[in-house]
Amino acid sequence: MLNVHLVAHTHDDVGWLKTVDQYFYGIQNDVQHAGVQYILDSVILSLLMEPTRRFIYVEIAFFSRWWQQQTNATQEVVRNLVRQGRLEFANGGWVMNDEAATHYGAIIDQMTLGLRFLEDTFGKDGRPRVAWHIDPFGHSREQASLFAQMGFDGFFFGRLDYQDKSVRQEKLQMEQVWRASASLKPPVADLFTSVLPNMYNPPEKLCWDTLCADKPFVEDPRSPEYNAKELVNYFLQLATAQSEHYRTNHTIMTMGSDFQYENANMWFKNLDRLIQLVNAQQANGSRINVLYSTPACYLWELNKANLTWSVKQDDFFPYADGPHKFWTGYFSSRPALKRYERLSYNFLQVCNQLEALAGPAANVGPYGSGDSAPLNEAMAVLQHHDAVSGTSRQHVANDYARQLAAGWGPCEVLLSNSLARLSGSKEDFTYCRDLNISVCPLTQTAKSFQVTIYNPLGRKVDWMVRLPVSERVFDVRDPNGTIVPSDVVILPSSDGLELLFSASVPALGFSIYSVTQVPGRRPHAHSRQPRSQKSWSHVLDIQNEYIRARFDPDTGFLVELENLEQNLLLPVRQAFYWYNASVGNNLSTQVSGAYIFRPNRQEPLIVSHWAQTRVVKTPLVQEVHQNFSAWCSQVVRLYPGQRHLELEWTVGPIPVGDGWGKEVISRFDTVLETKGLFYTDSNGREILERRRDYRPTWKLNQTEPVAGNYYPVNSRIYIRDGHVQLTVLTDRSQGGSSLRDGSVELMVHRRLLKDDGRGVGEPLLEEGSGLWVRGRHLVLLDKAQTAATGHRLQAEKEVLAPQVVLAPGGGAPYHLGVAPRKQFSGLRRELPPSVHLLTLARWDRTRLLLRLEHQFAVGEGSGNLSSPVTLDLKDLFSAFTITYLQETTLAANQPRASASRLKWTPNTGPTAQPSPPRLDPTTITLEPMEIRTFLASVQWKEHG
Repeated sequence: MLNVHLVAHTHDDVGWLKTVDQYFYGIQNDVQHAGVQYILDSVILSLLMEPTRRFIYVEIAFFSRWWQQQTNATQEVVRNLVRQGRLEFANGGWVMNDEAATHYGAIIDQMTLGLRFLEDTFGKDGRPRVAWHIDPFGHSREQASLFAQMGFDGFFFGRLDYQDKSVRQEKLQMEQVWRASASLKPPVADLFTSVLPNMYNPPEKLCWDTLCADKPFVEDPRSPEYNAKELVNYFLQLATAQSEHYRTNHTIMTMGSDFQYENANMWFKNLDRLIQLVNAQQANGSRINVLYSTPACYLWELNKANLTWSVKQDDFFPYADGPHKFWTGYFSSRPALKRYERLSYNFLQVCNQLEALAGPAANVGPYGSGDSAPLNEAMAVLQHHDAVSGTSRQHVANDYARQLAAGWGPCEVLLSNSLARLSGSKEDFTYCRDLNISVCPLTQTAKSFQVTIYNPLGRKVDWMVRLPVSERVFDVRDPNGTIVPSDVVILPSSDGLELLFSASVPALGFSIYSVTQVPGRRPHAHSRQPRSQKSWSHVLDIQNEYIRARFDPDTGFLVELENLEQNLLLPVRQAFYWYNASVGNNLSTQVSGAYIFRPNRQEPLIVSHWAQTRVVKTPLVQEVHQNFSAWCSQVVRLYPGQRHLELEWTVGPIPVGDGWGKEVISRFDTVLETKGLFYTDSNGREILERRRDYRPTWKLNQTEPVAGNYYPVNSRIYIRDGHVQLTVLTDRSQGGSSLRDGSVELMVHRRLLKDDGRGVGEPLLEEGSGLWVRGRHLVLLDKAQTAATGHRLQAEKEVLAPQVVLAPGGGAPYHLGVAPRKQFSGLRRELPPSVHLLTLARWDRTRLLLRLEHQFAVGEGSGNLSSPVTLDLKDLFSAFTITYLQETTLAANQPRASASRLKWTPNTGPTAQPSPPRLDPTTITLEPMEIRTFLASVQWKEHG
């Protein structure tokens, strides 16, 4: 008997053509008919009418909002449906997150938020057993690893490359075990993965929603519209054909699609008929049985079949839905939003940590009520596969940014409350959100001010502080009152001034520096040395104790990089180019758009053959300012003690007056013999090897030699020969590739004049603040064997950079009789370099959520950085005492000791079932790439 599992579902985008609120309330239905509140109302009523009906729901951002608006009676009815398994949650994150442009920390946070709502509301009954990513445009290996560590039994998705799908259907590999980590011991990161047969839509002719036009069942043979027999026969053929691509006598059909079930009765009435009429054919010898089901029930049946499954070890990028149709543009679309999201992740972690360190005083204090929840929710929304991906309409992208901005406010109040409590001084704190464009009213007008720098890392940091000022000479004093070196430099782009000084900040803590103008003293101001195109000097270079960068004096381009410490010299030419966006041609009508990258020719055009350069050299910084065109410039920068070269690029507004959409890249060309290989990170964590014009699991027919070789770069991309490695770190997600040996390119900005036909219905013009983008690439040159030491530790500093908070000074004491302090560390001892403090956040009144991560993979880095590391948590934190630790799964919704997953047999041989590590009251060991999650009961200390 073939069992056909019908899964009734709705796919509710948390913003896309309409904003989150417009979708929830059903506003602007002329744009897209969709109202999530009515969908949930209607589904609940239909489930109550017939006890065999079942439904799955996914997006907790919508469900939690709907839930809060229900009466106690309705909530009780829904609890019963959940308890009986008639309403089941799948995935359970706040959103169904994108997998290309998302950082693993933010993925974990958004999943934790959604799953916590379900746990608090429904207990174990509401806990999803399967991950359900039916719409994201390609799938990352790290995502599967995270899902496995969250305790999911399996993973279902809809979209994969059209060539990949046809090969899988033929080889019966639509379902397999995904081995999602090269470091974690199987089956820790093994996840059973099923590719859905029809993306996530109902089969053709069988869509019974108000949004569809298919014929309902007509069973009266006297009616001229009678079609029951025909539909039943069609269904029997369909089910048989579909099952031929799968290995068991079970097959799944997704009965629903985008924002369907607003009139759930229409769907369920016809599904009832389908089930009844098809199953009645069994009396005539039919071997097909149809039932209402859920992905978890279907998965359970596959598991009971006890088969041996093939194993996948790479990922599902890039995704193409036809020849010339590569969804690799969204890796870079809306770079301003992508950066704002990454910056907000940084700020949210600072906010979470200070809330944990200061205890209840963070939430209620002299500055009002501080709250991390609004930013946590906004960040969760931003992980949606049309948000950080850049694939929503412009007004929706604006609304995503609005939500983030609204979340920053309550976190700033929280920071003020916490810093006052921990420093013992109630200052008039101010937050300059515009430092990236050198705007900060306090530092530009005050005669004196104080600078509090908070460091969210588990190790001390030396950080170059840059603040816009309007005077030339300042005294800067460290927390002990000692004068530290400072400099005022002129910004060649605007003639503004910036004060520079290096601050040393302890682990998980802050240092307070005071800054005072010195009147009357002559500045030793460092004037710019302008260089025209034909320079009189034959050497143009900048260097510090570790690195030297040389530029061509005629063109102004970077031409050589030298690692002085390791005695490595590499010719590297860096320049900006642009691809002319395709508007379709005789091979395909496909154009470049928000989703799709399709250049109209393989070779990009150079923005300019030479740059106007200016050099700034002071004891605290050396810079070459390159101006390539009216819309493209860059500052190449070295600070003392820095082991990487910083390239701060500014691009925009991209001119499109010539009628050509443009996709701008920064490209590094070297002589390294890379044999077609390059390496990109997966969601900021493990590294995957990429090979040009190649896919590990099928023979690729390459139709787009540029776009078909683009991969998501979340935090880094590198190339290497046997000896040397060149790594570029990014400050946001970008698309990147190596299109010829020795070359690396990253797409920094794109502006397009046509819509690419994937539903958004609007060209990616980036009107508004997204026109003009600034960002940073950090370039490291290392020996290949030990390069991971540099890029791992630097990437950690990049994603959790220090937070600067300003105040005029002279605040009142927080506690009478308690002297204020200018320096504080939340740790009694630093974390070893291989350990990253991933999460420190308030969970409830007496507990904190704590995640510690081993940030090196097996075999990475120098020395023993990739060995297991043991930590004693006993007196690790200074602000509180841990009284009890409970280890949980990654999303903190179940105790690790009692969590169990379905066991699968891979064809690589049996895997040992890991025994949960014994939790010594205080000591924990981390294996390479392992993340361990704890709920810690704590007692806060008086007066910090």
